[in-house]
Amino acid sequence: MKNVDLIIHARWVIPVDHKQSVLEHHAVVINDGHIVAILPQDKANSKYSAEDVQQLDQHCIMPGLINNHAHAAMSLFRGLADDLPLMTWLNDHIWPAEKEWLSDDFVEAGSELAIAEMIRGGTTCFNDMYFFPEATARVADQSGIRANLGMTIIDFPSAWAADVAEYLHKGQLLHDHYRHHARITTAYAPHAPYTVSDSTLEAVMTNAEEIDVPIHMHIHETADEINQSIEQYGVRPLERLKNLGLLSPRLIAVHMTQLTEQEIDWCAEAGVHIAHCPESNLKLASGFSPIAKMKQRGINITIGTDGAASNNDLDMFAEIRQAAILAKAVAQDASVIPAYEALEMATINAAKSLGIDEVTGSLKKGKAADLIAIDLSSLECQPYYDVVSQLVYATGRDKVSDVWVEGKQLLKNRTLTTLNEAKIIKNTQDWAEKIRNKV
Repeated sequence: MKNVDLIIHARWVIPVDHKQSVLEHHAVVINDGHIVAILPQDKANSKYSAEDVQQLDQHCIMPGLINNHAHAAMSLFRGLADDLPLMTWLNDHIWPAEKEWLSDDFVEAGSELAIAEMIRGGTTCFNDMYFFPEATARVADQSGIRANLGMTIIDFPSAWAADVAEYLHKGQLLHDHYRHHARITTAYAPHAPYTVSDSTLEAVMTNAEEIDVPIHMHIHETADEINQSIEQYGVRPLERLKNLGLLSPRLIAVHMTQLTEQEIDWCAEAGVHIAHCPESNLKLASGFSPIAKMKQRGINITIGTDGAASNNDLDMFAEIRQAAILAKAVAQDASVIPAYEALEMATINAAKSLGIDEVTGSLKKGKAADLIAIDLSSLECQPYYDVVSQLVYATGRDKVSDVWVEGKQLLKNRTLTTLNEAKIIKNTQDWAEKIRNKV
């Protein structure tokens, strides 16, 4: 009998594999942070022993969720400016607030709040875009979560960088510092076509090719963005980006609510990944991303929450449900984006877009043990005929009981193990008091 670090017995295991399997009465065997085996419980008991054996008889085990578009530190602006269109929200409220408050301390505090919320909601990896990413990296490192951090670039100064050259330099320093880290990776994160020039995008493409990282960018979020581009460049944003050579498998295009059939074809041909943020798009009235059409063309669709300043939460279970339901309404077809596909968008699809699908995104022998347990014993989860349907359409983040990343338990029976919840709440309230007094 082989001794291992951890054995988790569960009522169901959903590995998120190409067979769309649902395994009943199985165990996940973990050693040195990786999955050793997934097998029936009786076989696990006969082959393996462990000091830590967890019996989760009413639970479902599945891969941790990957939030493929976030602005973690903006959690400190949650509820600051609601019920406004995007450009009013940005120009009149968010950018002035950032000018007043943006700092390393602010980003560290906001990232702590966001990462704690994400862990409690079953997110084990997030793809971030914000200033002072080194502060977010420190919190990610301490907390044990997996993170892909944006080397953010915008064509105007911020508290983090004075110009494009400094943004690029600081991004390179971030990449170099974490290039060998097991859980922290980087991506170039030019903000949007309307805030980044052609020359900046050309530099980003060159650098991204050299260090082999993704490019993460807001694109076609609103109709105003399209009109502004036509007025300034004579073409829609996506055509401009195509002419620059930006459309490629490196690109994670966020939002994509305003698309023609031809633009969808361009993305399919180029291998572009989509980060769909349904709740933020709905709240800001930005439009509807045609994800069913894109899925039919073979485009890889992923899911993100956007920031808590525009959502107003980082609840990936809510986003999964919204993505599945909204796709049906937009396509006028109840059969599109069935439940298992919605789970794939929030797990393995996102891992593929980040280039980490050999590490995480599904439960498979040899992969990192990034997994979550969902308690389906409560009244609200009864009865269950199809556990995947239950997870997508009838389960909330409050049902996440336990979270592991690389085999390390970050949430145990709803309690954070690597972050101090009381301290985070107190720090958040202190920041809110300062911000409130300036508004």
